[in-house]
Amino acid sequence: MKLGQATIKDIAKALNISSSTVSRALKDYPGISKETKEKVKELAKELNYRPNAVALSLRKSKSSTIGVIIPEVVHFFFSTVISGIEEVAYANGYNVILLQTNESLEREKAAVETMITNQIDGLLVSYSKETTSFEHFQKLIDFNYPIVFFDRIPDLQNTINVTVDDFSGAYSAVKHLIDQGYSKIVHLAGPKNLKISKDRQDGYLKALKEANISVREDWIVPCPLGTSEESETFSLQLLKGKDRPDAVFASNDIAAAGAIKAAKSLGLSVPEDFGAVGFSNWQFSSMIDPPLSTVSQPGFKIGEIAAGLLLDMIDNESEEAFQGKTEVLETRVIVRGSSLRKS
Repeated sequence: MKLGQATIKDIAKALNISSSTVSRALKDYPGISKETKEKVKELAKELNYRPNAVALSLRKSKSSTIGVIIPEVVHFFFSTVISGIEEVAYANGYNVILLQTNESLEREKAAVETMITNQIDGLLVSYSKETTSFEHFQKLIDFNYPIVFFDRIPDLQNTINVTVDDFSGAYSAVKHLIDQGYSKIVHLAGPKNLKISKDRQDGYLKALKEANISVREDWIVPCPLGTSEESETFSLQLLKGKDRPDAVFASNDIAAAGAIKAAKSLGLSVPEDFGAVGFSNWQFSSMIDPPLSTVSQPGFKIGEIAAGLLLDMIDNESEEAFQGKTEVLETRVIVRGSSLRKS
């Protein structure tokens, strides 16, 4: 390591403590022992540690404003999360600035830079489908910047997250299909880099195996775009085959709606010939024909909890507030006409 290039992470690794502890020790925060502060400062001096421009720009003064970065504003789930965030923020005297990435990594990085430049006190983030490297977030975490992830949990150590039990929700959805007499169930899967996609696929697999239904790899169909057109195309290919599926569990409601459209175009009756369950309970899901069965997520509650955790980090600045943890909320299967064969 060259002198003058040492980082908080280097000091933390050398002393076998967390980066947040190093950051607090350097700032003389209460709750850090005198011995730890002395060790940190001594090593920082020895390594000629200097805060870089990012660290200096992060929190010069309190703005009473928090930032929210989401993939899509139009997504019903994210709109409900935002409502929960705003409720808590405004009740505590904070304003909210919202930026969307449109599922673009480049726009996500630009959004982070915009938030930091504008002296936002903390960030709430649901990262994009394109994001597979989290260095732009790790840089903030290393400098003890308040950040909470919701829905999509990054592959990083000691982050603070709020999400739902996607595995249990998917398992319950597929079990419902099986209980309704469906046995040839295809899964329209989400982007592979998202943990929520993996958890929903694992729930699907567990329900099949528990019912002694053979798993067919060709019936686990990646739908990374999550659009109706994408799922309709894939569904048509499967439904035109001799050994066609009799139901679909989709990773989102739009994909499920595309599958229903494909089935109807081939003259299949829903739910008699083909059943469908989606995920997220978008507003349109209760309005299509037949109404779509889906897995409901408590978006408003996710927003409330995530905002509360972030404000704890900003206002309390205690060691406990920055300790990594994940709050997992329950989902609920809403049964509607698209999957209801039996009363």
